[in-house]
Amino acid sequence: MELTEQELSDSRQHMEELRGHGYVASAKYVRRTARVVVKLSTGVQVAFPTELVEGLAGAAPEDLAEIEVSPAGLGLHWPRLDADVYVPSLLQGVFGSKKWMASNLGSSGGKSRSPAKGAAARENGRKGGRPPKVA
Repeated sequence: MELTEQELSDSRQHMEELRGHGYVASAKYVRRTARVVVKLSTGVQVAFPTELVEGLAGAAPEDLAEIEVSPAGLGLHWPRLDADVYVPSLLQGVFGSKKWMASNLGSSGGKSRSPAKGAAARENGRKGGRPPKVA
């Protein structure tokens, strides 16, 4: 697939518009807090726990410590993990693919405890518990 000059020009213009809102000046992994701290060109610092991000969750600290900033300053790359994060999406709360985020949301929702959930579980237990799955 070849790019036309117009497509290339449009792509460069889009990148410059995104960079106009700020770009990554530096990034580092802080082992003590298990967070990545990103400094933007605007002076803003953002920190996020690595466990929230697809490709970083469960990684070893020495692998997380090696971070590269993309030439455009809009992405982060972990070479040892072959993981990438697009910073504008990260700032919008997108921490991975839709499937990965949905599975994490579902598992965290299943772990939640509330009086209503406890009462529903007890009521279900009185009725014989969860019905068996039909193959």
